[in-house]
Amino acid sequence: IEMAGDSRFPDVDTEVSEKNEETEIVVNVGGVRQVFYRDNLNQYPETRLAELINCLSGGYDSIFSLCDDYDPGKREFYFDRDPDAFKCIIDVYYFGEIHMKKGICPICFKNEMEFWKVDLKFLDDCCKTHLSEKKEELEEIARRVQLILDDLGVDASESRWKRCQKYIWKFLEKPESSYPARVIAVLSFLFILISSVVMCVGTIPDMQVTDAEGNRVEHPTLDSIETACIGWFTMEYMLRLISSPNKIHFALSFMNIVDVLAILPFYVSLILTHLGAKLMELSNVQQAVQALRIMRIARIFKLARHSSGLQTLTYALKRSFKELGLLLMYLAVGIFVFSALGYTMEQSHPETLFKSIPQSFWWAIITMTTVGYGDIYPKTTLGKLNAAISFLCGVIAIALPIHPIINNFVRYYNKQRVLETAAKHELELMELNSAEGKAASSKSELEDPVREGKEGPFYSSQLKVSHSDTFIHLLSEEKHYRTRLQSCK
Repeated sequence: IEMAGDSRFPDVDTEVSEKNEETEIVVNVGGVRQVFYRDNLNQYPETRLAELINCLSGGYDSIFSLCDDYDPGKREFYFDRDPDAFKCIIDVYYFGEIHMKKGICPICFKNEMEFWKVDLKFLDDCCKTHLSEKKEELEEIARRVQLILDDLGVDASESRWKRCQKYIWKFLEKPESSYPARVIAVLSFLFILISSVVMCVGTIPDMQVTDAEGNRVEHPTLDSIETACIGWFTMEYMLRLISSPNKIHFALSFMNIVDVLAILPFYVSLILTHLGAKLMELSNVQQAVQALRIMRIARIFKLARHSSGLQTLTYALKRSFKELGLLLMYLAVGIFVFSALGYTMEQSHPETLFKSIPQSFWWAIITMTTVGYGDIYPKTTLGKLNAAISFLCGVIAIALPIHPIINNFVRYYNKQRVLETAAKHELELMELNSAEGKAASSKSELEDPVREGKEGPFYSSQLKVSHSDTFIHLLSEEKHYRTRLQSCK
């Protein structure tokens, strides 16, 4: 009986072993072995691992179309891929979602998911945010590189007017393109400063003169300087508009709208001065001209076009709308509460300065922002205690959102520097690749003259697309692939 029993056990073990071989596969990814079962993989039949189950019946052609190597003795599939990314991707078979490990490049992880045929919808939302940010960075680098290549390239098929238009646009919009362009940018910056200083100096009574009607007006010299500045701004705007490749986008751009607002009041006030007197009373004309002169302060915003720091600050504030909204909400609640308390507590004093709750809003604003003009102040003990609590709460309310706003500014500023460096690095790699291509081309011409003239540079600037670790596929119409050893910057 024991011998019979012993003879039966191997048969059972063999059946179990054969059954396991049919229901499981062994995958070796970069030296890391993983065992998968048919039931788990069949949950997502369109993935590469699920296809491995049925590929054995199709022969070696079917096997090697899915993997890099195969060991029939161990029934083990080999893949030369990133094992760290693979460990994250297989979570979809067990948990139904994927999370990226910290330190893995999002673009490379996306390529790994495409290789294993796992849909991006399984990637968790927190990881999709990193992927979208990296995509935006690569698109921005590609855009910058393409702009530089467009500036370097000269299309012989373009008309003379198109080439002249492109030269004027580059001359006025890109100070880094040449030394004369830098001079023009500095000159435009000086005109903005001079115009702003003239606007301020013109309001000093000692710098004003009396006209024939006895009214105080700006000094004629300051008017002449103002006219010269407006003439420069007008000429600059018209040249930029004429040379713009997309005039609708140019006209609707925020900074260009600021330029119009800085120029338009001068011409409108000039028209009102010479023609408005015939259509309306002189006093109304003067009031309208004075109101338009106030709009000249818009020209100070023109400095943002020449200052990357101001542009960074604007973007940081734009990205901090949530924090700024919280700050305003905190202040609004505090102003309403403390002004109502201050009005109630001060009613018992005969010489109270709190006449109404809306009037108390002003006191609450200057108290919570720690300005404290002193025109309205509490006189009772409870009112003073309320004031002390209000400005302490105001300091806390203002301090809380400041740190995220500063972080947004620093993050955007560093990001712009990184993108600029990456674009320059990509151009250097293109130049190096172009030099290697020229050397190989000259060598092949000496060895095989028949091949001469068949190939040409991709760009007119003799720059070729680089196949480096910072390769940007948006710069070429060809399709390129990364290996797992390549990384994104």
